[in-house]
Amino acid sequence: MRHMPFYGWIHDLSERDPTSIFNLFGLLPYDVPSFLMIGAWPVAMGVSMWVQQKLNPAPTDPMQAKIFMFFPLFLTVILAPFPSGLVIYWTVNNILTMAQQVFIMKRTTVKTVT
Repeated sequence: MRHMPFYGWIHDLSERDPTSIFNLFGLLPYDVPSFLMIGAWPVAMGVSMWVQQKLNPAPTDPMQAKIFMFFPLFLTVILAPFPSGLVIYWTVNNILTMAQQVFIMKRTTVKTVT
């Protein structure tokens, strides 16, 4: 995947996403410090992780629920400098996993006894 181009703004799948949320993905004309470079694909990955988390049952422990709510944001920041090919893979994998989970949940409806 080294030096392989992708669609749109991704010119090298082995490099991090070159856009940043802090300059509106390149619309504002200033450079962002490297530790704030959180691109469009890492944001999409964080959103997909958050939606995937909402499809699962909530934990019973309130402290664990708070930690789980923070987890997608934490991973978005931590995984933003990873190669864009890997972040794209994780995002697509999250979306396919959500589609599979929704399909299975609709197909296997559990009838409640009242």
